[in-house]
Amino acid sequence: MSDFERQVVGKESRLAVPQRNWTPEEEHRQDLLRRYLGAVAAAAARELAPEEGTAPGTEREAATPRPPSAPRVREVMSVPAVSVRGDTPFLELARTLSREHVSAVPVVDAEDHVIGVVSESDLLAKVAVMSTPHRPGPLARLREHRLYEKSRGETAATLMTYPAISVHPGDPVTDAAWTAARSRLRRLPVVDHLGRLVGVVNRLDLLRSLVRDDAEIKEEIESRILRKHLLLDPAAFRVQVENGVVTVAGQLDVDLIPKLLESIREIEDVVEVVDHLSGSAA
Repeated sequence: MSDFERQVVGKESRLAVPQRNWTPEEEHRQDLLRRYLGAVAAAAARELAPEEGTAPGTEREAATPRPPSAPRVREVMSVPAVSVRGDTPFLELARTLSREHVSAVPVVDAEDHVIGVVSESDLLAKVAVMSTPHRPGPLARLREHRLYEKSRGETAATLMTYPAISVHPGDPVTDAAWTAARSRLRRLPVVDHLGRLVGVVNRLDLLRSLVRDDAEIKEEIESRILRKHLLLDPAAFRVQVENGVVTVAGQLDVDLIPKLLESIREIEDVVEVVDHLSGSAA
């Protein structure tokens, strides 16, 4: 994530939270959210930015290349995915959501093609109208047309939201996160090239995969940067990583200090680098 993206994401997250003292747990949660939003912002930038040499507003001929190591949806999705058929009745839908502890389920046809998604909101729309003690007037029915139309449904096919917003197993996790954020969805069906359900991915899965563990960041610094890139002995340095903040201490050639710090800052999930290095003559 660039410094600019960090500043924007940090500002947005601070504005979204009331001004009060945070507990250590809240600090950690907000840091995770900032890092998550940064990854989503990077995916959005790839989608919106035109290719070099392409006029703004024109369609790109090829997708922006991504590193082969980028996590894919297939690595984080849940299988098998809970689903219902279109003729599933209202009460059974409610029981399914409750039993599976999920907020939404895909609706599939006889060949497992995803035809829609039924969620708690879809069921609540029906319950809300059913529990209204008086008959709404024509203006209310016009204003809440979709709500009243959905309230007449008795099965998944008549209550679901369609078409379903889905992702593919080979999609980058950052793209799936951007899709979930843009659509304000907690769960996304994962479909194959024929539109058949193969799994489900939720926002927590995406968050966990986008925010790397501190131990993984430390391992990359010690093995890739210190040992392989700079040909230094990791044992000669003290590297600590906490919530994405890297503290590095040790002694090395003064000319190598800027190179080491810059290499650490370039790691995707590093939030900040604290420099406790001391220089020595070559």
